[in-house]
Amino acid sequence: MDVMGDKATLFETGRFVTPSGQEETRDDETGEAAEEARQRLAAEAGDVDAMSVLGAMLLRRGDLDGAEPHLRAATAEGDRAAANNLGVLLHQRGYADEAAGWWRIAAVAGSAAAAHALGRHHRERGDEPAAEYWLRQSAEQGHVLGAYALADLLEHRGDDAAEQWMRVAAERGHREAAYRLARTLDRRAAREGGTGADNGVGAVGGAAPGAPPQEEAEQWYRQAAARGHRRAALHLGAILEKRGELKEAGRWYLTSAKHGEPRAACALGFLLRDAGDEESAAVWWLRAAQDGDGNAANALGALHAERGQTQTAERWYRAAMDAGDVNGAYNLGLLCAEQGRIGQAEQWYRRAAYAGHREAANALAILLLQGGDETGAEPWFSKAAEAGSVDAAFNLGILYAKRGEDVAALRWYERAAAAGHTEAALQVGIARLRDGDESAAERHLRCAAGGGSAEAAYRLAAVLDARRPPVSPHELGEPSHEKSECEEWYERAAMQGHRRAQVRVGMLAAARGDVVEAARWYRTAAEAGSRNGAFNLGLLLAREGSEPEAAVWWTRAADAGHGRAALRLALVYARRGELAEGQRWADRAVSLGPGEVAERAARLRDALREEMSA
Repeated sequence: MDVMGDKATLFETGRFVTPSGQEETRDDETGEAAEEARQRLAAEAGDVDAMSVLGAMLLRRGDLDGAEPHLRAATAEGDRAAANNLGVLLHQRGYADEAAGWWRIAAVAGSAAAAHALGRHHRERGDEPAAEYWLRQSAEQGHVLGAYALADLLEHRGDDAAEQWMRVAAERGHREAAYRLARTLDRRAAREGGTGADNGVGAVGGAAPGAPPQEEAEQWYRQAAARGHRRAALHLGAILEKRGELKEAGRWYLTSAKHGEPRAACALGFLLRDAGDEESAAVWWLRAAQDGDGNAANALGALHAERGQTQTAERWYRAAMDAGDVNGAYNLGLLCAEQGRIGQAEQWYRRAAYAGHREAANALAILLLQGGDETGAEPWFSKAAEAGSVDAAFNLGILYAKRGEDVAALRWYERAAAAGHTEAALQVGIARLRDGDESAAERHLRCAAGGGSAEAAYRLAAVLDARRPPVSPHELGEPSHEKSECEEWYERAAMQGHRRAQVRVGMLAAARGDVVEAARWYRTAAEAGSRNGAFNLGLLLAREGSEPEAAVWWTRAADAGHGRAALRLALVYARRGELAEGQRWADRAVSLGPGEVAERAARLRDALREEMSA
């Protein structure tokens, strides 16, 4: 009989364990006792199979003293299952070499379980060739633990055949093998940029043969997770979350978290927070943080900081730092900076920056720059930028531009712009316009305008406006049903509060005869401080017969330094007969210019003087 030895399961500890699925109920115990009594009677009568089965039953129960004589007796009669289980018993007693001897006997007789145990024994002693030989014997006989152990050994050596045996073990239900196979496929997908390739091995378990590695990895994660593998459940949740399947992702995170995976508890917390359930999120973050998850501790710190509970926030940030999460030191720096504790902020930023935190390096550089230490700031900006901080690259551009080193400034602006930094794209656009490269300028201005920069939208509109064919006089004031692209960009900038764009939108509206729209935009610009907006609003009001109100806006524009507005006021007061006031505004127009205005204002001023002295 060769049943008990082949069914014995050796985990990585080498211990004999009860096959899964057996529940110790009172009925089972009664039935097992009856079976044991029956096997004992048969064994005492000299039945070798009964000796082997009885020894295995006692071994399973932990009765090593009772099991040993029966196993030795059955082994002496050539029972390979008994030889295997005797090896297990001796291994548990600490007699590893003697155990290996019996496993060898059982393995030579064809026991896959014994071959697996013997392979493990040799690997533990560093004899990898012998380990590989016996593990391969076990794996080729269909022993799932043998296949997994062989895959583990080959993977350790970097042998490509590892994946084949890991797949064999996974296909036969080994959950750790399924997880590790998924990780292998995941890494391959990452190397291939997310595009899978046929690896020549037919996939099973829901993944089609030749399926992309990423797709197949998901299926193996799913199989391992379904068998209770908490890290597989975590990875599966992350895949589903990235795909937008948040409900299912949350279920797998919950499964993983309940099995004690702190990263899953942390991820579940973020899902709940994004869903608006902050209190439940805090519960899971707390659980993860207490299990040493630094990310969860940081999340708790941020939560308490938002609530104004700075002491509690600081405590959690410190916990994150103690857990090895460098973000804890960075967040402590942010907290101290917000409270005006600049010295402590610098200390924490410096600590995080030395640990390689790029945003901390950028924050430290800004702090040093604000304190007037430009020399100390520059290397930190450089370190952060080289590590990939987009903000630091932009700040380096500002630093070099301030020194007049335009070439170096442009290089860093371009680097930040390439990574999507809106203001950097604007600066590159302006530089390219200055160099006369209108095509490159337009490309960068479009990026910046699309990112929300009002200045970029205005400058892009101006570039497009300059290309438009001139409007013939007879077309002015005619209704236009479609707005040009440049008008749309002007309007976008105007809506964002850009005063020059508001004036320009007003001018375009006035040109097509929409006086109400023009007045609205001129007034908006004027109220925001635009002297051109105030002047143009005055012109519009004067044309509509509201000269007194026009004079109010011209006065505002002239006070802000608008020469033409001052000249208009001089003319208004001259017509009213208020010669002294007219002369005063004419003097102001002469000083403000430009040249043409100054000339006209000087002639008016001289005429008013002559009239006053007549």
